[in-house]
Amino acid sequence: MATARFVPPHPPRDVAPVPMWRGFIGERARNSVFGWSERAFTDTHFKRHILGYTVHIPLNPDAIQRVLQTNAANYIKPDVVKRLTGPLIGRGLLTSDGALWREQRRIVAANFAPAAVDGLIPHFARAARATMAEWQSGAVRTLAEDSTDTTMRIIADTLFGGDKRLKTRAAMDHIAAALAAGGESRLPAILGLPPLPYNKRMRQGQRGREFLRRTLADVVRDRLPDGGADDFLGRLIRALRAQFAPAEALSLAVDNAATFYLAGHETTANAISWSLYLLSEQPAWQEAVAAEAQAALAEAADDPGLPERLPTLRRVMEEAMRLYPPVPRFDRQALAADRLGDWDVAPGDIISIWPWLLHRHQALWDDPDAFDPDRFLPERRAGQHRFQYFPFGGGPRVCVGMRFAYTEGLTVLAHWLAGWRIAPAGTEPVRPVGSVTLRPEGGLPLRLERR
Repeated sequence: MATARFVPPHPPRDVAPVPMWRGFIGERARNSVFGWSERAFTDTHFKRHILGYTVHIPLNPDAIQRVLQTNAANYIKPDVVKRLTGPLIGRGLLTSDGALWREQRRIVAANFAPAAVDGLIPHFARAARATMAEWQSGAVRTLAEDSTDTTMRIIADTLFGGDKRLKTRAAMDHIAAALAAGGESRLPAILGLPPLPYNKRMRQGQRGREFLRRTLADVVRDRLPDGGADDFLGRLIRALRAQFAPAEALSLAVDNAATFYLAGHETTANAISWSLYLLSEQPAWQEAVAAEAQAALAEAADDPGLPERLPTLRRVMEEAMRLYPPVPRFDRQALAADRLGDWDVAPGDIISIWPWLLHRHQALWDDPDAFDPDRFLPERRAGQHRFQYFPFGGGPRVCVGMRFAYTEGLTVLAHWLAGWRIAPAGTEPVRPVGSVTLRPEGGLPLRLERR
């Protein structure tokens, strides 16, 4: 679609890289996508020494492919990341390695098979409609908050039997606090210290982690001994109890409940939020996807073929995740020596992988900071490297819930855009803030008009 060039906001970029220590104080410590220089979007590799760690930041898709796919066995989740995330998600699928990771992956994979996900589309649609029932024409809503509320409801209903404890405002607030504190926990984790509550944000994060672990432990224990209902949590509990001793099975069940409850709704909520923001700024694109959504829903609102009837909306969502990847960075640690392009990697080195940088890299994309969903047309995507765009990771550890996230996001967006026109609510630019995930600061206030 031919429209005027639109460059959505991103943090300012200096000419030269900022000093290493800036990553631990001030805005750079609170916002991982702040403070990058222009070189981060033109160079192919950075190597830094940070408090005893050697950190590589590869910005070449071939190097990313080696780390995530061709030599994936050599690159595990770093110890520092496990210390950082352990208090919240323990040894679940996201943080485990080796045999423990393989067994957990096998257990959960069946829940996200195509047929299983497609069967959940009616649940996605009901949640979208429930949120819309609260909207009023002419009102301003914080749509990032509505997106989070909707995806939280979906995860609770589809994976956890609709447990009401997982759909409260308190749960949402505690999740936001725990994630916001994640970035500031890096320095204690690097130093081998617990996440000390040295400021208000860290204290709120600690309370959030404690609330979520306590609540999810109660949810799991209430399902014992047999797991209860035939849903994701029930099948998870039964499979873990069949493979592990009772105490370890209980611990892993809580760890995976936390992993899928958090990751399962937070990342999709961000993809929905950023898609809505971009469409609010581009009326022509919004009208095109609204017409597409109306036609798709008129044919059949809840059938498994709905996502396939939304190709334009999917391109918009893919472009939103390129510009604002739900997870802006993730890390691996080398077990043995390796070589990434021209760079030697030693055992113990950290490989820091940044979709935020790769997705906007000048060597990989035409006009990389501009909004252009047509870059995901099949004929244009054919020339892309598999590992220049990876909002859900890649290789053996690609996100097991990727199809769930796409299907959920497209279904929710289709229902909302078919019925409502969304417009900016003010003059303040939207500001992306990266911690564990990438959120729009301030909840994304947008104005709603009924179509």
